[in-house]
Amino acid sequence: MNFSNLNRQEIVKKINAEIFDVLVIGGGITGAGIALDGQTRGMNMALVEMQDFAAGTSSRSTKLVHGGLRYLKQFEVKMVAEVGKERAIVYENGPHVTTPEWMLLPMHKGGTFGKFSTSIGLRVYDFLAGVKKSERRTMLSAEETLAKEPLVKRNGLKGGGYYVEYRTDDARLTIEVMKAAVEKGAVALNYTKVVKLVYDNEKVIGVVCEDMLTGETYEIYAKKIVNAAGPWVDTIREMDRSKKGKTLQLSKGVHIVLDGSRFPLKQAIYFDTPDGRMVFAIPRDGKTYVGTTDTFYNEDAVNPMMTISDRTYIINAINYMFPEVKISEKDIESSWAGVRPLIYEEGKNASEISRKDEIWESRSGLITIAGGKLTGYRKMAETVVDLLTVKFQAEDGRSFKSCQTKHLPISGGNVGGSAKLRAYVAAHVDKGIEIGLSSEEAEKLAKIYGSNIDIVFELLRENKDDALKYGLPMELFAKLVYAMKKEMIATPIDFLNRRTGAILFDIQTVRKWKSQIASYMADEFEWSVKEKNKYLLSVEKALEAAIIPIDECNEFSHTANGN
Repeated sequence: MNFSNLNRQEIVKKINAEIFDVLVIGGGITGAGIALDGQTRGMNMALVEMQDFAAGTSSRSTKLVHGGLRYLKQFEVKMVAEVGKERAIVYENGPHVTTPEWMLLPMHKGGTFGKFSTSIGLRVYDFLAGVKKSERRTMLSAEETLAKEPLVKRNGLKGGGYYVEYRTDDARLTIEVMKAAVEKGAVALNYTKVVKLVYDNEKVIGVVCEDMLTGETYEIYAKKIVNAAGPWVDTIREMDRSKKGKTLQLSKGVHIVLDGSRFPLKQAIYFDTPDGRMVFAIPRDGKTYVGTTDTFYNEDAVNPMMTISDRTYIINAINYMFPEVKISEKDIESSWAGVRPLIYEEGKNASEISRKDEIWESRSGLITIAGGKLTGYRKMAETVVDLLTVKFQAEDGRSFKSCQTKHLPISGGNVGGSAKLRAYVAAHVDKGIEIGLSSEEAEKLAKIYGSNIDIVFELLRENKDDALKYGLPMELFAKLVYAMKKEMIATPIDFLNRRTGAILFDIQTVRKWKSQIASYMADEFEWSVKEKNKYLLSVEKALEAAIIPIDECNEFSHTANGN
């Protein structure tokens, strides 16, 4: 069965008809990872998400699968070692959505980083994270630092550290993990909100769901329920009457996007701000994005927004470290805000709270996982599924395989490993040209979709007439038809934000083609005029939110960190 909302009724029927081993609540990277891990071990997995997959924290990060250099400062040695090793695994299993990125850490007189301590810190980091020889850090002189990035502030520059991070598309990473779980037999549904938990003898055995697209309600049953709802885990715990002890503290992070012509950064930079915090500036596809802020957040977790003080903080940080670029608010093309679900620690500010994950089990048997980082998603999933394995063994004597995901390519990742990605892409360009794409367009698509590129090309070939009918460029239409038939989009925003990132990094494309995209989707999904207009309005609102900050009443003090 295709992983498509065109088949929604069949998927609903399937999820409704059987008792699963495990139901996961939450379709971010953690939930997707748990679904994949459990399914590959032999468990019968189901997953529901109240919005689109990755719509919460998992599409709103700094888009780095990074080793957590800043955690060395907090002496979280174990976390640095674990996430450092994990990022290499994430890269090997999905080289089409993750790529190594050399990062420059400039050092200035009076700044956070001294030359000696940075050199030692990066060396320890290389050791803990198991960094391969070709990617180990080097220390640069002031001249070498400026050669790498001439825009860096010259005044007081002492030199720089040069080390490797891994850049990713967080939302695409999530959807590829989710697709891998579904390809292995898991059942996953977006726009399916848990409104109530179902009990038998005080044990949780299922959920009542509301279909956010149709308004229908139905029940799903499973032997074990895992709460991986990210910022909403406490909401589920409240339903379970088990919100005791540790709770979540949400922290908001904001990033802004500028055109490369206004901020022509050659090199990714990790830099300190006048108040001693850390911010990333990263070039990507002709744009430069900068973030993140880190403030406690108690508002609507579904729609966090950039505030005027968020925007001012980031602009000031840019102009402090890159004084020649003179960025102002009118240069901002787009932005995004996201919330991190941290585990509350009294007396600590947002950037000091640990990013460690924790697992709790309630009296009803509800298993909750909270905290953690994008980079560590696979390891978090492994820990949860290990626990489930022990429980099934004790309760019904069943045994399952050990974790299978360490060397398991995610969907699209079956290219023969990272070293062979380039050759794999090159070998598929001609197939794209045959259908009518330029070699550049075919190469771009093959890089994005990896080993799924043959399916993308085949769908384009079969539906080419629709590209002409709706007046859509071939490359954009290829992405759209694939997202419709194989990636479970339900709204234009799902496509324009989480499947393509266009609303963040290519906002002109969104403005130019939004109506044609909505028309194609409306015909495929048989929307009424009213429904189509509602979805178009949501695109307009998203475009506005990407640029116009809200004027907050309470200004928080800002701190910065990675995702």
